[in-house]
Amino acid sequence: MSSSSPPPSSPQRHRGGGDNSNSGKEERPRFFDSMTKKLCWAKADIVPGRHPERWRKDAAGNVVCKRFGNCQGCLCFEYDHIIPFSKGGESVVENCQILQTRVNRTKSDKDHLDKTQLRGYSCDINFTEKELDIIEMAVYGDVIRPGNQCRCRSIDELLGNIVTVGKRSRDQRGLSPLVFAPGKHPLRWVLLSVVERKI
Repeated sequence: MSSSSPPPSSPQRHRGGGDNSNSGKEERPRFFDSMTKKLCWAKADIVPGRHPERWRKDAAGNVVCKRFGNCQGCLCFEYDHIIPFSKGGESVVENCQILQTRVNRTKSDKDHLDKTQLRGYSCDINFTEKELDIIEMAVYGDVIRPGNQCRCRSIDELLGNIVTVGKRSRDQRGLSPLVFAPGKHPLRWVLLSVVERKI
């Protein structure tokens, strides 16, 4: 029997087919970098009465939350190439818009879509101010709105123990606690008010 020798290795494959495939051009970045995303968020329409670093409107007029990037829900969003990358669109701020994830996935590589068409791809839901407050509280731990700020009290605070942050408690720093009231069950708490309490 002949001695077994290792099989010849497969030839190395390079993306693009070789060194001369780019013809001297730099490869176009497929995704938006962090600075472009920051500027893209900043140029989107502000949601009246909400913190602009947390909430914006997408190109179809849908409210989206900054913490919900790249997820599937109706407050989720993605950064979209206005002119699709596959059709020559660059990954620059001028070609960037935020879109509700469902809208972006349905838009796919289509271009020249107006706001009405994009709106037709959107979730059929409108959140109330109170619902957005509750979502913001759940995600950020507080609600920041012009003229009103609040946060959820800790268990120690509810029991009368003051929890301090640094030298001053959070209440002393101007963040009003949420108002809770017990339900029928002693362990059940019902949210009564989120931001009605003025500072």
